[in-house]
Order: sequence, then structure tokens, then C-alpha cells
Amino acid sequence: MRVIVVVGARPNFIKVAPLVPALTAHGIAADIVHTGQHYDAAMSDVFFEDLELPEPRWFLGVGSGTHATQTAAAMVKLEELLAVERPDALLVVGDVNSTLAGALAAVKLHIPVVHLEAGLRSRDFSMPEEVNRLVTDQLSALLLTPVREADENLVREGVDPARIRFVGNVMAESLLRALPRVEARDACARYGLARGAYVLATVHRPENTDHPERLAEIVAALRESPLPVLFPVHPRTRPRLAEHGLLASAHGVVLTDPVGYLDMLSLERDAAAIVTDSGGVQEEACMLHTPCVTVRRSTERRITIEVGANRLVGAWRDKISAALADALASSRDWPTPEFWDDRVSVRVAEALVSGVEPMPGV
Repeated sequence: MRVIVVVGARPNFIKVAPLVPALTAHGIAADIVHTGQHYDAAMSDVFFEDLELPEPRWFLGVGSGTHATQTAAAMVKLEELLAVERPDALLVVGDVNSTLAGALAAVKLHIPVVHLEAGLRSRDFSMPEEVNRLVTDQLSALLLTPVREADENLVREGVDPARIRFVGNVMAESLLRALPRVEARDACARYGLARGAYVLATVHRPENTDHPERLAEIVAALRESPLPVLFPVHPRTRPRLAEHGLLASAHGVVLTDPVGYLDMLSLERDAAAIVTDSGGVQEEACMLHTPCVTVRRSTERRITIEVGANRLVGAWRDKISAALADALASSRDWPTPEFWDDRVSVRVAEALVSGVEPMPGV
């Protein structure tokens, strides 16, 4: 069996890291195609190095643009590639634009689509990722889910249960496999911070960065933190902070450039709490037993709230501050979700080996 794996952005790189060796061990030939959705060293190259990912066989150089521009460019280039290579299946990961582009290109060429991390739902259509998730799942021949709730979502939406496999969260496996290399790291020390004595913040979602009033509320809440705040700033967030005069108002918050995967895990592990709007960071915080506050209207990672790791609040200063106080006072003894372990990639490989049925009519 031959599979092409599509990656395009930071979350994809993390999820694919343990996957290729497991596929190879099960006799599946797997090649990576990098669409180039994230293409600078801070958001792409450093993650390949930290995760020890094999070099992609193809780099498509899609780059940035509007959602339609980026998705269309990736779709055109992936279609050209797939028409020549004709793999037995195309494996797409998560919910970024490259994921949707891969699914659309493959299904029109009658190449079965395998969706890893299928079935997650925020039920918030202002999120581009929610649209990507829904459409990709409807186009997929095999849907690999990270939580039991995802199976239930798919069945409610009319997906044949025979196409669904609960395999667990591959991001959790990546984290577990990286921990030995993180143990000796003390990334917070380079910022003059002590372990357990700071709050880590990440903000990059358009629902926050594209609305100056929400971004101002988040910055105000971070300034009120009882502990120092370290804020690695996403490339799209820093110009928004500057544009709306929020860099000056972020006085007392340590702003830094994005960090690599291993350093980020070190910072997450050693933080007293995390304030974020990232889906992946919510999961990583849960795995690392660091209390989390999510500054979003909704989350597709509801399992992190259910086990007690996460608090969901909108972008309001007072609510963020209250949730952060609760997080800092909370215990860290929540249970790890089911199948968030080091065998997710093996279950993925076994699901592929068992066979990928073509879509109806193909």
C-alpha cells in the first residue's frame, strides 16, 4: 500500500511526526508532501528539525493569501501531483486549508481520503477550520477520530459507522515521544523566569487578532496577571498589536518571537498556567498537566474541559482574569483522556492495513 501524507502548517507537522515510522513498520510506503502553507523557518523548518520529521518528498510553495486563494492554490498543485503519483490513499491531518485542499483534489481523482483527527466540532461557523473539518469528513473514505465524542458527531451527521475508527490523539503521542528531549530544557530561564512562576500566553486566531477590542481585552487581562506573562507572538499577531497601539499597553508582558516545538513544550510544562486560543496548546496543556484558559467563544477540544484541564472564556478582561485565578489555584490531577498515549500511530497504521473502502459509486 502506498500513501501520500499532506502537511502544511505547524499542527500538521506535530501530528505526522510519529506517523511515518509506524506506517513504514506496517509495510505502508508513505511520502510527505508539504504544501508550504506555513513556509518560514519560525513556523515550518524548526518543527521539522525538532520533530525529526523526514524531509518532504515534495514542496509545493503555496504560501499565504486569503482562505480561498490558499486553498485553491494548494488544490491545483495537489491535483497535479496526485494525477501523476496515483497513491492508494491520501492521508490528510487536522483542519487547516491544506487539509481541505487535499481532500477535494483526491476525491475528484477517485483517490480515497483518510482523515486523521476527524469528527471534532466547535459548532462555530465563524471558524474557517470548522468548515474545513465538516467538508473533509464528508469526503473521507476512512475517518480516524481522536475522542469518542468525534465518533458520535460523525454518526449524527450521517457518516457510515463502518468508515469510522477511534484511534486516539496523535498529537499526544508526539508530545510523549518528545518529552525525553524536553526534560533537560529550561527554556523559561532564558527569559529570566523561574519554573512554576509565570503564565504562558499565545494568541493568533482571527476571532481575536482581527478585532482590536478583543485583542485589547486579552492584553489588559494579561497585564493583570499576578505572575509575569511570557507571550511568544505569532507572526500575524505582532503587526495587529502594533497597528492598534497595544504594544505599549502590553507593558509588563514579555513579548518574544515564536519558539520551536521542544522549547514550547518546555515553556508549557513549566508554566503555572496557560492562556491561549490555540487548539493544539489546549491539548498539550492537558497532557502536561498545566491548567489552561482558552480565550475563544467555542472549542472543538471539549474533552480538555470535561477532564478539568481547561476553562473556556471569551475575550473579556474580567472573565479571563477570573478564569486565570481559578487555573492558578487548581490542582493538576485530572485524568488523561482515553487513547491519548504512545500507540496512536500504530492504531492508525492498523486501520489502514485493514483496508480503505472507496467512496460510494467509485
